[in-house]
Amino acid sequence: MTDLTPEQQRDFEAAAFRRLVAHLRKRTDVQNIDLMNFAGFCRNCLANWYLDAAREAGTDLSKDESREHVYGMPYEEWKALHQSEANEEQKAAFERNRPKE
Repeated sequence: MTDLTPEQQRDFEAAAFRRLVAHLRKRTDVQNIDLMNFAGFCRNCLANWYLDAAREAGTDLSKDESREHVYGMPYEEWKALHQSEANEEQKAAFERNRPKE
């Protein structure tokens, strides 16, 4: 494996995160519940991880602000535009696969 400097690793990870967020912003047809059921994380998880990182760095960021960073708009607006009601199969899969805390 190529030896990377800590700065290179940080920059590459940040670029990959930005690309993932851009991809998810374009794929509004993919519902969060489907992401959770198939991948074990969703846009809200990314927003929470972003919020955790900000707080660990001492930055005062709100949950709404972190979600807006991931969704590209206020969360409530995104939900109104793109989120559909989960069907019974999706809900059942989520209950089977939901993270255990």
